[in-house]
Amino acid sequence: MIADLRPWARGHPRMADATLTVALFGITAVSTAMDQPPRIAQWPPLPAAVIAAVSAAIFLAHRRFPRLTVTATTACSAALGAMGPWLGYEFGSTIAATAMAALYSLALRTDRRTAGRATAACVLALLAVSVIWAPDDTHLQPEQVGLVGFTLLSSAVADSTRSRRDYVIAVEARAELAERTREDEARLRVSAEQMRIARELHDVVAHHITLAHAQAATADYLLAAKPDTAQYVMRNLTTTLVSALNELRATVGLLREAGDATAPAEPAPGLARLPALLDSFEHAGLTVHLTCDGTRQPLSPGVDLTAYRIVQEALTNVTKHALTTTASVRLAYTGRLLTLTVSDDGQQQAQTRAAGYGLIGMGERAQAVGGRLRARPKSDAGFEVVAELPTDAPHSADVPLTAHEDKDNA
Repeated sequence: MIADLRPWARGHPRMADATLTVALFGITAVSTAMDQPPRIAQWPPLPAAVIAAVSAAIFLAHRRFPRLTVTATTACSAALGAMGPWLGYEFGSTIAATAMAALYSLALRTDRRTAGRATAACVLALLAVSVIWAPDDTHLQPEQVGLVGFTLLSSAVADSTRSRRDYVIAVEARAELAERTREDEARLRVSAEQMRIARELHDVVAHHITLAHAQAATADYLLAAKPDTAQYVMRNLTTTLVSALNELRATVGLLREAGDATAPAEPAPGLARLPALLDSFEHAGLTVHLTCDGTRQPLSPGVDLTAYRIVQEALTNVTKHALTTTASVRLAYTGRLLTLTVSDDGQQQAQTRAAGYGLIGMGERAQAVGGRLRARPKSDAGFEVVAELPTDAPHSADVPLTAHEDKDNA
């Protein structure tokens, strides 16, 4: 029943205060009308009724002036208690109902320290009046004990209500913060996934389209003079385009829903596919020399994919921007570090190469696995990309490279 009234009271505060004021006046007036049991007077004494009405009217200001309301209603209750022996009623807890209601309102709207001081002052004032003006020279009666107990109870109930209200507010604030944090985290994850997919698409598209363009230009140049050679180049162009379509299909498949079990799952490329990658550049007219120093170490999937993509993007930049037909790739394993170097001896377009998104993507890939990347023109001629990537696997036996590894490599 009380729970049903709370929403109404919050929605109609003035009407709720008016109803409560009438009820408090009625309780106080009826209490002053009671004589010694079992007799009940028909009408409350006029002075007591006037003071009860004034006290109830003062209670209407409890929202704006809670401290002043407690002081005034306590004074009115003390006056009613002092008048009790002369008007024929006992000073009990019901006579101080308005002061208790004002004290409840104060404790609900202020801090615990202020409420404690007001409660102590109210209890002492009412108890002093009840003891000083006690009838028949008795100094402690059950009504006086009840008066103190109910006064303390009103403040305790208000403190409990305030604590519960603050707890609910804190829980709602934490829930709102958690929801907002969850949304921010989701947005960050989506942004990170979009950046990862963008890097993959850039690497795949830039690599294959560059090779396809170079092969198509070569075939067009040889078509009239050497049709057989041009036909061979066209077959390589078809292979390049098929590879491009397959990698694009696998990359775009990342955008599908996670629950799509029909999407084909292919292993991510790594350094094991490096010879095939270098073969594709040879078909486009770029000869790549591969060297490997140190003991070959197994790499984590993330580092393996990063190393492959950096080599792919660096060689794609050589094909697009460097006026050269040769390049070199060097893998150096030292301790727990893989140093990957891609260099060329091209004479022009180094600044153009450094201005695109390829170098940015390579740097982001290296940082994502805890490494770093440097890209700069060489002192004599050409361009150089150096990536230092961590390895987190123990030392293992040498794994021989196949095609394209230098014969002179120690």
